[in-house]
Amino acid sequence: MSALRGVKAEETQQRLKVFFYGAAKVGKTTASIQFPKPYWIDTEGSADKPIYVELMKKSGGVVFQTQDFEEVVKEVKLLMTEKHEFKTLIIDSFTILYNDLIDKYEDSIGAEFGRHLAAANKRVKHLLNLLLRLDMNVIITSHSKSEYRVEGKSMVNLGTTFDCYKKLDYLFDLIVEVQKRGKERVALIKGTRFDCFKEDECFPFTYDEIASRYGKEVMEKDAVPVRIAEFNQVVELMKLIELIKIPEETVNKWLKKANSETLEEMPYDAIQKCIEHLKTQIKGEIA
Repeated sequence: MSALRGVKAEETQQRLKVFFYGAAKVGKTTASIQFPKPYWIDTEGSADKPIYVELMKKSGGVVFQTQDFEEVVKEVKLLMTEKHEFKTLIIDSFTILYNDLIDKYEDSIGAEFGRHLAAANKRVKHLLNLLLRLDMNVIITSHSKSEYRVEGKSMVNLGTTFDCYKKLDYLFDLIVEVQKRGKERVALIKGTRFDCFKEDECFPFTYDEIASRYGKEVMEKDAVPVRIAEFNQVVELMKLIELIKIPEETVNKWLKKANSETLEEMPYDAIQKCIEHLKTQIKGEIA
């Protein structure tokens, strides 16, 4: 009997995780808050504009205004673990949030050798791992900027890219550059893992267009809370780790596999498996 643990790949339809970027006033926010039951984390302080107020009433959404990264992490954890009516999380824009985080780390630990960037990027990775576990549609928006390449003594304009954490697009199955062409707002697909969206394809930038391709039944279903580690589980696992002298490297591997930063964030089933695994080790040593 083989000890290999691979299984056949099976398709599962997940919530849509999409990244919108574009210039100011191209309609990123307007389209985002028309997604089903939005929970809008507004970092730009624009939620009080009449057009947004009216659209949020129609979509049944609420707004949470902050530029503090740790407040966003806290809110995502609550959305992940509590029962609620919301179906779409919007972080608009991530550019503001990321820049504020960098500034805070520069003030606290300095910018020498890029340490402020490294610290900020570590926190961003933590948030992205939480978003992967969140049973909601996720929309992150970003400002755009021109992208250049040096050729000889000249700078060649390559077009536009997002103005944010450089690896932010790795999380997403769909990356969209939003453009305004005359009076029409369009979505230009810059990255995709879906057959229903083609690379470099352009289409009207609306929720209905995106939902008709991806599937309304998936995007509009109720969110299911994630059960995370209970206090007694964390205490028990910490005691077992200390008793058996489990190396920190091993614990970090468990956390990475569970997309968690701490034992308290681990899924209930994942931390229980760790506990049972260590108990089995103890029994084997006793035997």
